[in-house]
Amino acid sequence: MEDNLIALISKKMPSFSKGQKRIALFITEHYDEAAFMTALRLGQTVGISESTVVRFATALGFDGYPQLQKAMQGLIRSRLTTLQRVEVSRARLRDDEVLDDVMSYDMTNIRKTLEEIPRDVFYSAVDALVNARRIYLFGAGSCRALASFAAYYFKLFFNDVQLITTSGQSEIFEEMIQVDERDVVIGISFPRYSSRAVKTLRFAASKKAKVIAVTDSLTSPIAPFASHLLLAHSDMASVVDSLAAPLSVLNALIVAVSLKQLESRRQVLTELEALWNSYEVYQPADEDGKE
Repeated sequence: MEDNLIALISKKMPSFSKGQKRIALFITEHYDEAAFMTALRLGQTVGISESTVVRFATALGFDGYPQLQKAMQGLIRSRLTTLQRVEVSRARLRDDEVLDDVMSYDMTNIRKTLEEIPRDVFYSAVDALVNARRIYLFGAGSCRALASFAAYYFKLFFNDVQLITTSGQSEIFEEMIQVDERDVVIGISFPRYSSRAVKTLRFAASKKAKVIAVTDSLTSPIAPFASHLLLAHSDMASVVDSLAAPLSVLNALIVAVSLKQLESRRQVLTELEALWNSYEVYQPADEDGKE
């Protein structure tokens, strides 16, 4: 309902009372402000009672004002420009509270994700990865870092892992031209959603590949293409996306896969360790950085 909130308000506008129309107009024009107001504060801002605000939410089909507020916050995450997101952050946060508030948001997102993610979906995604012929990973924008992180570790446990790094859509399709039902495609996208991620996962699904979508909502545009949908909270209306919970989900996938693949990859991991030592890839712990 988040994506259709403005359309829903417009559709129901003729049936609203005078007070409800004042709320509707304010939300339509200033949802970035309204999204963080209590029902009381919103009512005071437009000059009506708190109870009228609550009735407005139910008139739209929500169970109450908190659900309407969540929908407005969803609009912020998907619609605001980078500059607007910075301005929202400035309005919500004091300079001396940024560290505490941002880390609190991250911890809340991880906790909510842990509480809500279906275990059967998570472990079926793990099984799909273990049985895959080839694994593709795609993330655009800030999600590219998550895809790169996951690809680095998956390459330790699988022979055929392909991180898609090209920016042109036709080039992405060219890299995935051989994808089929034996493969797994991991797509990562959070507001503002990448159109390339949507097209990439649509293509993967059309080729019958198993799609693991890591995103934030059932209404996410990549959700319809998922055979394994892993939802992670990313609620933070600021210039920086809150990707702590998505990263934690990917961490869990990597660890679960490593436990299943350990015996079959033991020799490879041993050889890698010897190679790293031979070429001094990592600083020896006992030298403490000294020459």
